[in-house]
Amino acid sequence: MTSRLLYEFKRKLEELESYKGKGTELITLYIPPDKNIADIANQLREELSQAQNIKSKQTRTNVSAGLEAILNRLKQYRKPPEHGMVIISGVVNVNGREKHITEIIEPPEPVPIYKYHCDSTFYLEPLKDMLREKKLYGLIVIDRREATVGILKGRRIEVLNSDTSMVPGKHRQGGQSSVRFERLREIAIHEFYKKVGDMATESLLPYKDQLLGIVIGGPSPTKEEFFEGNYLHHELQRKVLALVDVGYTDESGLYELVEKAKDILEEADLIREKKLMQRFMSEVAKDGLAAYGESEVRYYLQMGAVDILLLSEDLRYERVRYRCPKCGNEKELTLKENIEKQIVCEKDGIAMEEVGRRDIVLELSEIAESMGSRVEFLSTESEEGEVLFKAFGGIAAILRFKPTGNKQQ
Repeated sequence: MTSRLLYEFKRKLEELESYKGKGTELITLYIPPDKNIADIANQLREELSQAQNIKSKQTRTNVSAGLEAILNRLKQYRKPPEHGMVIISGVVNVNGREKHITEIIEPPEPVPIYKYHCDSTFYLEPLKDMLREKKLYGLIVIDRREATVGILKGRRIEVLNSDTSMVPGKHRQGGQSSVRFERLREIAIHEFYKKVGDMATESLLPYKDQLLGIVIGGPSPTKEEFFEGNYLHHELQRKVLALVDVGYTDESGLYELVEKAKDILEEADLIREKKLMQRFMSEVAKDGLAAYGESEVRYYLQMGAVDILLLSEDLRYERVRYRCPKCGNEKELTLKENIEKQIVCEKDGIAMEEVGRRDIVLELSEIAESMGSRVEFLSTESEEGEVLFKAFGGIAAILRFKPTGNKQQ
């Protein structure tokens, strides 16, 4: 899942978390991908029957309405989507008004449980766990006998590939045969390293945009020889965070590697943000390839000049579009989230109508992705993320080039 979709998923959870019901009337239904829709519908009909016993008339009415809404949505499905789905339904307070909502969420990972839940809030913990699961690290353990490539996804370690070598043991006899044998042995080691590099490329390169880093483990000098020999694909080579001593090079070696490198892995997010901001600040200091502030960054985005778009996860602004009901002229403004503003048409002098609003982070991210720009989200939990948010308004960019001409506001 791209950074933008991950952010969008996170914002949806924040929105759902803000909703409150008056009683235990907000329904959350988790449906795994292998669950039978007909069985679910039968259970919900039983719940609907049981709901008639609820003493509070308002709660009884709202729970019944929520169950009926979910049953109607389920009629659209023969089977759950690829990752399953989560259906939420209930009467919530939105800007001081009560509103009945029913939404279907198709999460980025398989729904892990089947659960029907009623409470005064929506049950979101399993979905929040999916946000924490998106950190990916590549793992390689290698010695001259075998190698294993895996991936760390959240707390899970997955073996992607493994192989053994044909490298012979050290030759103990002297003479010319010993020299020739050692040369053949070195060739075999080189070929094995190449094979492991190809194996890592095949296994890890598809994840290159999601990988926060790669850790290589093994005995010395094997892991150093492998890394310094540039056997990895160049896009993977530059993601290597550390070389770590481990005693095993099979699947158990991956677990040993993660345990010994846990401090490095925990710091990787901070290191990534630090490097991005150091590069950005360096460009700012020399008035080079840097831009910040919404209007300037928007201009460079539309020109296709942005290499990396830096956005704060804590931005809470919306891009609001207005249209004059008389002449049809349109105007866009950026406002704080949930703020309404009256705009007058300059031509006709009448109030313009609001015709749409969009989270500015999602809007800018979509422009960036359409232009082939990389999008990076920084959290204010780090010092660098706080600098981006407070000193640069949460919107900045590292540029490919600076176009000539006047910036459009």
